[in-house]
Amino acid sequence: MPGPHGWYVVRSAAQNGSWEVRAFATLDELAPSLGDGDEYVLALPVSAVLAQRLRLPTVEAGEFPEMVRLQIEKALPYSAEELTTDFEVIEQTEQGSVVSAIAVHNERLSELAAPLLASGRIPKQITVYAAQRGATHAAEGRALIIYPEGESLVSAITENGKLSLARVLDGVEPQQLRADLPHLALSAQMEGIDTAFPNVLLDESCFDLRETIEGVFSSRPSIVAIERPPAATKLNLLPESWREKRAQVLRLLEWRKRLIWAGAAYGGLLLLLIAYLVFMKIEIHWLDRKIAQDAPRTQFVKATETTWRSLAPAIDPHYYPIEVLLHLSESLPSPEVHITAFNQSARQISVDGESNNASLAYQFAEKVKKNPDLRMFQFEMGAPRILPNDHAQFRLEGKPR
Repeated sequence: MPGPHGWYVVRSAAQNGSWEVRAFATLDELAPSLGDGDEYVLALPVSAVLAQRLRLPTVEAGEFPEMVRLQIEKALPYSAEELTTDFEVIEQTEQGSVVSAIAVHNERLSELAAPLLASGRIPKQITVYAAQRGATHAAEGRALIIYPEGESLVSAITENGKLSLARVLDGVEPQQLRADLPHLALSAQMEGIDTAFPNVLLDESCFDLRETIEGVFSSRPSIVAIERPPAATKLNLLPESWREKRAQVLRLLEWRKRLIWAGAAYGGLLLLLIAYLVFMKIEIHWLDRKIAQDAPRTQFVKATETTWRSLAPAIDPHYYPIEVLLHLSESLPSPEVHITAFNQSARQISVDGESNNASLAYQFAEKVKKNPDLRMFQFEMGAPRILPNDHAQFRLEGKPR
C-alpha cells in the first residue's frame, strides 16, 4: 500500500501467521522479501482507482453487482472485461441503498503489481489504502482524511468506514491546499455528502498543514499514525484471472508441502532402517563373540554327550537285555504270540516271533512302539511271513534313538 515513504504491504508471516506492515521504496524491493508461505494484502493508491458513491433504488444485495457495473461503465471508457469492480454498502433505508463503488483498470493494475506478478506472488486481496485508513480511524460516521501517497497529497472522504470520495490534490503548499479543499467539499456536496465532517484526520507526516486545514474547515484535525496493521475491508479488486493463478500457486505449494512431508517421512524411515541394521549387526557381532567364548564348553558338552551315548547300553538299566526282554514280553497282545529269538547289540535289537495270524503280529509291533519303557528304541517291522498253517512269522528290529 502507498505510504509517505513508499509502499506498505500487510502480510501474514509464514512462521506465526501474524499481520504486519512493512515499508519499501518500490514493489521491486517487496517481491524478494516475501516467502513462499506468506500471504499479503495489496492496497492501491487513490490515483489507480475510481471511487464513486452510488445511490441504488434497491436493498436487494443480489442486484448490487450488476447495477454497480453499469454505473462504472458509464463513468469510464472501458468495457466490463477491462475492469475489476467491487463495492461496500454504506447505508440502507426503505427507499434504497448507498454504496461505495471502486473500480480499477486491469492493465493499470498489472503495471503497478508487475514486480509481484513476475515473481509469482499473487496477493490474497487487493483493496484501497484510503479505505483501509477510513476503516481504521473512522469506522462510524463521516470523516475527511488527508495523507500523503508517495510524493502527492491525498484527500479521502469516508462514511461509516467506507470510501465515498477520493482525490489527489494538486500540491502540498498551504496556499494550494486552501484552494483545493473547498473544491473537494463542493464535489462532495454534489454527491450528496454532508461536508460538516465530525472527524478531520491528518497524517502525522503532514503535521505542518494542521493550521491550514483548521482554517478551511473550522475544525482542528486529529493526528493519526500509520496503521500497523490497518483494519480489514471487504473490498477485493483481485481480477478473476489472478484468482485462478493464485489458486494454482496455492495448490502447487500444498503439493510441495506434501512432498516435503512425504520425503521427510521416507527419510525418517530410512534412518530408522539404517539404525536397525546397525543395531542388528552389532547384536550379531556380540552373539558371535559369545559363541566363540562358549565354544570350548559347548564342545565339551557335545563330547560328553557322545561318550554317554556310547556307554549307555552298558550303564543304563533301560538298555539291559533282561529289562528289554521283560518289556517286550509285557507288550505281547495275547498268549498266541510267542518270541522265538532275541538278539541285542550296542546298536540294534532284533526280535523274532510267531503268532497265530498276521493281525496279532501287527498288534505286538504297535504295543512295543507305544511302550514307555522302550522309548529309547525306534522299532520297525517288515511284513510277516505266512506259514502253511496260517501262522505268521515276524521280525521286529529296534535301534537306539
